[in-house]
Amino acid sequence: MLTKKQHELLRFIHERLKEQGVPPSFDEMKEALDLRSKSGIHRLIMALEERGFIRRLPNRARALEVVRLPESAVPGLSLASSQRGFRPNVIEGNLGKVRTVRPDADDDVGRPVMIPVMGRIAAGTPVSAIQTKSHTISVTPEMLSSGEHFALEVRGDSMIEAGIFDNDTVLIRRQDHADTGDIVVALIDDEEATLKRLRKRGASIALEAANPAYETRIFGPDRVRIQGKLVGLFRRY
Repeated sequence: MLTKKQHELLRFIHERLKEQGVPPSFDEMKEALDLRSKSGIHRLIMALEERGFIRRLPNRARALEVVRLPESAVPGLSLASSQRGFRPNVIEGNLGKVRTVRPDADDDVGRPVMIPVMGRIAAGTPVSAIQTKSHTISVTPEMLSSGEHFALEVRGDSMIEAGIFDNDTVLIRRQDHADTGDIVVALIDDEEATLKRLRKRGASIALEAANPAYETRIFGPDRVRIQGKLVGLFRRY
């Protein structure tokens, strides 16, 4: 699922490529979407790239390629055969607006589910361990799988190349295990919590940032406990 602005930008880039053979400039994209700054366009492009809809071609200015379009926009269009890595669902909106639901009621099917926000998580230098529940957000059932979920507010920029920015809210499925390559909430020495990509290196555990400014940290298996796996992302524009 794309947000309205992501869908508008993808369609604009696609139409410009069809008409002129070259992608639009950032200024043209900003004007077409009626945004105040090019930084908003940059975030939208990163989100579309992270989710496999566009590709930025290296060593070429303004080089964007549309990899695929939403099936709802182009009936019969085949999807890319493979997509690597995490591609978060990004939803715009007011995270403070929640609705009480009764999951067992037939007429409540499809209504938002209230998920607790359990404080802040560092996407940078680890901070104190996860806090207790601070408030709740509403999440559509389509974003949830089986099991227990919670949310955390992101602080820091160490995961920006995975499309996770400072002030985002991440949706986490609570679990104590993960596969290499998963983005996880890791608790270090029972004191510090951080959001990083998990890499298993023999008997050691590496917590890898998605920003070259940060070093990968390696720990013994007894020092790291997995608290959950990233399954979704919320962002205000």
